[in-house]
Amino acid sequence: MNSEKTVRMAEIVRELRMESTDTESVLRGISKTAVGSVPGAEYASVTMVTKGQIETPVIVGDLAGKSDAVQRELNEGPCVRSAVDDVTIIIDDMSREQRWPRFAPAASELGIGSMVCLCLYIDGRDFGALNLISTATHAFGPESVSVGELFAAHCATAFSAVREKEQLRAALSSRDIIGQAKGMIMERYRIDADEAFRLLSRLSQDGNIKLVEVATRIVESGPE
Repeated sequence: MNSEKTVRMAEIVRELRMESTDTESVLRGISKTAVGSVPGAEYASVTMVTKGQIETPVIVGDLAGKSDAVQRELNEGPCVRSAVDDVTIIIDDMSREQRWPRFAPAASELGIGSMVCLCLYIDGRDFGALNLISTATHAFGPESVSVGELFAAHCATAFSAVREKEQLRAALSSRDIIGQAKGMIMERYRIDADEAFRLLSRLSQDGNIKLVEVATRIVESGPE
């Protein structure tokens, strides 16, 4: 890959990072951009494995959605394997693929000729893969794989940054909710902030409910 393409790829990912405000928007941007950037790609999706559950939050093209649906139904396929094992998987001819004996015939029947799956991120027990699909066989040569792997590596950084922003916003929101609940308890029972927090903590432990959920219920119920 020449230096001009490398620089352009980095610029694209920076734009995705700056314009995206949540994980769904950045993943949608990644998928759409991949179709226009990786030679041979006609359709794209992102497969996420979150605590053992397979999800497809974004797709570009019906064929990508159908492919992921088949993998979820059969619980086998290259997308999940690429994410969990952190490997690039290339299928040159789906009709001749033997590694996934149930998925490959079903995918071939859908009209998928070739496919490349690239690990997007690994975060503890959570995994993600970028999947690129073509209706033609042997659509993804060495250049396609090289561009795709570089793109996925850059996108992993952008995705991580957006997730950190989401987590920060969630943490700040949780703190505000807990603060509101403490204030309501203090006013209701005429107790200080420490006692109000201990009461919230005890309610959380006794009910086996997250502290922020207890606080949310108190705030939503309003003053009594």
